[in-house]
Amino acid sequence: MKQYVIDELRIEDYEKIKTYFDDHFEASKIGGIYWIHIDPKILAEIQISHDACKPFYFAVELEPDKLSCELLVRTGNRVRCDCVRYATESQRNWFIRLLDAILEKLEVHV
Repeated sequence: MKQYVIDELRIEDYEKIKTYFDDHFEASKIGGIYWIHIDPKILAEIQISHDACKPFYFAVELEPDKLSCELLVRTGNRVRCDCVRYATESQRNWFIRLLDAILEKLEVHV
């Protein structure tokens, strides 16, 4: 699995990130997993055309010592579909910039 991982988090950083994620993102039924919905403006052509599969999101796992971010674009409506695929370059860059901006806002220095 391709991932963007931020490790060696301090417990106070984990608490800040958890609070932010709880307030701004959808939590899954599995503890520590969050869904970050992708900006519709950067969807790939196949994702745009798959209305039944929308919305699309990235899965993020927050643990006390690390943040693991899958670079797989998922759909909440299907497990397998041609539109479920690794992020395009623009999607990947958008996602990493979003996460980096959140960490900067929270003053988490890694």
